[in-house]
Amino acid sequence: MVSPISADENGIKLKPEIMEKEKLYHCIFNDKVFLVFKDEQEFLNCYEIEEKEIVDKVISAKTQNIDNVLNEFIKNQKLKIN
Repeated sequence: MVSPISADENGIKLKPEIMEKEKLYHCIFNDKVFLVFKDEQEFLNCYEIEEKEIVDKVISAKTQNIDNVLNEFIKNQKLKIN
């Protein structure tokens, strides 16, 4: 299965045509976590997390636990999500 977001030595590659709307995708590049989602109007939204603690947790987390790590970050930062 092809991922809608990936990273290599040349940078981050996005394939918005295969992204589901309102689904959060992530990748790690240059010791940062990048979060991307396509909203209902099909605009791409990108967020960058460079806090070492969060990046280390995402790197060490198993795929199914990454959402938990990110949700914990959002809760601790009191960020608003829909």
